[in-house]
Amino acid sequence: MIGVGDVQHSFINVYIANRPPLDEYSHLNELKPLTENDITSIAQQTGNHWRKIFNVFAKFMFSYFTKQEIELDMSSWQNYRDQKLLQAGSGQRLLFTKPNLDEDAVHLIMGKQYAILLGYHEDIHKGMIRVDNDFVIWPQKKLIICPYFDYRQLSNIKIDRLIDLVISINNVK
Repeated sequence: MIGVGDVQHSFINVYIANRPPLDEYSHLNELKPLTENDITSIAQQTGNHWRKIFNVFAKFMFSYFTKQEIELDMSSWQNYRDQKLLQAGSGQRLLFTKPNLDEDAVHLIMGKQYAILLGYHEDIHKGMIRVDNDFVIWPQKKLIICPYFDYRQLSNIKIDRLIDLVISINNVK
């Protein structure tokens, strides 16, 4: 498993086709938890693209916890991004590898094209269901193909839809 996030246990794994274009991530060959200043540092060094990914990821997670009525010790998605996202104990990972669907976690693949590149497409796998133009789910594997974590592709309305899908797919036995 190669990526950033919680090393011990993850309840949500997000898969992305690219890595931050920084030496420490381009040569990463294991799972590395981020620290409190890493997201700010990555965004400052790489620009708007990675800032948007982390912002959308934080909005998604903060809204997920709020909707599930899980109490957080922070008041905004910005605080969540800076103090918890992809850090040890967060329960989430951003991975640069193909999903391991045997792991007991919800798996989100960012983008239809990346999902197809990885070999996941509803025409190939029985049990995959196209929910709408934006989402495909494979309930038995807890897999969701979703829009890329960008404001235009994964708007607040679509974040809410994704949260509903994660909640429902997480309840599949």
